[in-house]
Amino acid sequence: MAKYMIIDGLRAEFTDEKNILQVIRNVGINIPTFCYYTDLSIYGACRMCVVEDERGGIIASCSTPPKDKMVIRTNTPKLHHHRKMILELLLASHCRDCTVCDKNQKCQLQFLARRFGLDNIRFKNNRPDYPVDDSSPSIVRDMNKCILCGDCVRMCNEVQHVGAIDFTHRGSEMLVAPAFNKNLAETECVNCGQCAAVCPTGAITIHKDLKKVWSALYNPQKRVVAQVAPAVRVALGEEFGMEPGENTIYKIYTALHMIGFDLAFDTSVSADMTIIEETDELAAILEKGGNGKYPLFTSCCPAWVRFVETKHPELMPYISTSKSPMQMFGAVLKEYYKPSDEECGLETFNVAIMPCTAKKMEAQREEFKRNGNPDIDAVITTKELASMIRELGIQFPELEPSAPDMPFSIRSGGGVIFGASGGVMEAALRRVAERSNAALQEIAYSGVRGLDGVKKFSLNIGGKNVQAAVVSGLGNADALIELIESGEEHFDFVEVMACPTGCIGGAGQPEGFMEDKKKRSSGLYTADKSALVKRSDENPVVLRLYEDGVLKDRAHELLHVHYHTCD
Repeated sequence: MAKYMIIDGLRAEFTDEKNILQVIRNVGINIPTFCYYTDLSIYGACRMCVVEDERGGIIASCSTPPKDKMVIRTNTPKLHHHRKMILELLLASHCRDCTVCDKNQKCQLQFLARRFGLDNIRFKNNRPDYPVDDSSPSIVRDMNKCILCGDCVRMCNEVQHVGAIDFTHRGSEMLVAPAFNKNLAETECVNCGQCAAVCPTGAITIHKDLKKVWSALYNPQKRVVAQVAPAVRVALGEEFGMEPGENTIYKIYTALHMIGFDLAFDTSVSADMTIIEETDELAAILEKGGNGKYPLFTSCCPAWVRFVETKHPELMPYISTSKSPMQMFGAVLKEYYKPSDEECGLETFNVAIMPCTAKKMEAQREEFKRNGNPDIDAVITTKELASMIRELGIQFPELEPSAPDMPFSIRSGGGVIFGASGGVMEAALRRVAERSNAALQEIAYSGVRGLDGVKKFSLNIGGKNVQAAVVSGLGNADALIELIESGEEHFDFVEVMACPTGCIGGAGQPEGFMEDKKKRSSGLYTADKSALVKRSDENPVVLRLYEDGVLKDRAHELLHVHYHTCD
């Protein structure tokens, strides 16, 4: 017989729900929370989710498992007073510059204050005024807006295994901060930004580069070039009320030209270059019998590279030397337009539009500068692009589509799926597999697709059985590394993306639930289906670059990197 609870007089059946909160939400009641996040451990600190049992006792619904025939109420005078008091106390020690806050109209504290009709705070704010930490190229910390929900701490420690921040001090002096109150830039932070993605207020936000971009756009001496990462196209529309997963890339090109960009390209083009270079590395390793117990790890994700540098430096020799698609395109574009720049007295200014916050850090690394100049001059996120579009009053959903600019106007389907977890792996396998539709189908259904944190599979390629793995989320990567180190698992090739679900779930994307991320992933694979070119090494634009373009005799110089930490 089915187990059930009585919630506000309604019978609510349940099976494997881990807490009362999930059962309550299943019947259509939106219990308020701050510290509850489904992918993290139960913290139970904010007490906003409390309910009343039939004896009048107050219990936290997030940390209490459901029991058969349990009777609870979610809305009583006691609960109503309790929740409003919590909100008032939180607001009493909270910065109230809401109109200029990055989270304005998206802040959970602001939302709940409106929901409960709070229009007056009786208590004085006696909290110290904390300095804003903007030392990181990717993340800004403002502890004046922190409500101590712990979401960022649990994300950094439990999911990402980085441990750059934690609770410090006690009682009324408690803070979320790096050890010894260091600046974030002085820690082992990998710049993934997942802390900002789960922060319900504006305590942790993304470092913005818009001022630099606007300045370049208004400078007639600069040729401002934009490249758009694959994952951006299936998420940007959400900022304007469109469905998650809707492919807006052709509207994006239109918007970029309206904003003032001189040229707009798709980073999928350089993703094709990455596949060519990375699979050549893989083929050479397989030819000589492998790397011993270690696989070749992908290098597209800068947060993953940083994680290896700080946590597993012994693995650096096994990270592909191929640059990320963003950095490859940056180098190629600067070289391609150099003759024209010299002739016209211009300077090419490369702007990368990314789903990722770690790309801001990557663009500033010394390894990606030539003659002291970075190949990528500015990185903005999906949300920053949405901000630019709104600032100019552009009605994005109503825009007519337009094509990318010449000459980098063709990309393969393999380049597009880079934005989904497993996309890099699938694109690489397409290149080395047999040239047939049957081979493409076999790869697609091998287990490489999907949003699971760890995917392991094997494929027979050219008579050799290739063991491969796809990992998203640095905690999952940590666990897989342990298995490789111990000899329990062996792989030839491993794709790692720092953000859970891959780039579609990057911290620079609009906040979304897992269902939204599934739709984004599906949108990329739909775009792949309609691509005229499926394999990266069949892209005629890229092939011409190798044969008689800027990559002729210079591919290794422009497309590979030697990290200083390898020395």
